[in-house]
Amino acid sequence: MHKGYLKTAALLAALAVALGAFGAHGLKQYVPAETVSTFETGVRYQFYHVFALLAVGMLYEKFSQKWLKNAAICFIAGIVLFSGSLYFLTAMKATETVGLSGIGAITPLGGLFFIAGWLCLFRSFTAAK
Repeated sequence: MHKGYLKTAALLAALAVALGAFGAHGLKQYVPAETVSTFETGVRYQFYHVFALLAVGMLYEKFSQKWLKNAAICFIAGIVLFSGSLYFLTAMKATETVGLSGIGAITPLGGLFFIAGWLCLFRSFTAAK
């Protein structure tokens, strides 16, 4: 096991629950429905990749640590970039902030990190003895 990845996953999961609760109960009064949907997508993908990070932490000693480390880094970067950019876009919409709409270009980069993380996870299994 890798305690650092497990701790990080637990904290990111707690954050996802808190953000999900806010999105379900408080956000609707600040932004339109399509923006709530965008926020919910960020929460959903954060959860998916928290579970992936938990798996990495639990599998760390069984499979290629180099590739699992790369997978963990990619999953964390993906959460920050993908979900984080969606949260930020929602906050901008709620506060009617203008001028930073280009932040949405970061979201696909986060998605690429998610894909890379899954490919690194796959590689850790094929590199195993």
